[in-house]
Amino acid sequence: MQIGENFDGPKDLLRALQAQACDLVMPDVARIGGVTGWMQAAGVAEAHGIPMSSHLMPEVSAHLLAATPTCHWLEYVDWTDAIAQEPVKIVDGCWPTSEKPGTGLAWNPEAVARYRIP
Repeated sequence: MQIGENFDGPKDLLRALQAQACDLVMPDVARIGGVTGWMQAAGVAEAHGIPMSSHLMPEVSAHLLAATPTCHWLEYVDWTDAIAQEPVKIVDGCWPTSEKPGTGLAWNPEAVARYRIP
């Protein structure tokens, strides 16, 4: 069983593992506490020998999973493709992380304006 998209910080992940509530975890970077919370959660998952996947936000999660010792699966959604300057191209089933600063994600201003709701 895999849970975690609603973990509210690394302590929730720890409590779930202590309760033996799951076999796999999949935190959401926006709810786990950003990069710092993710890395803390990754340490907890590693200490318990639990594979860790992501929930949404693959533009950020791909980078975080690359630094996660028990990296399992990247949950892929293409929601940003319509407004990204360079939509990610999956290569052999993998998300290639950018070598640009940060996540490498840049918005296409014209596309953003086209989809903006006034």
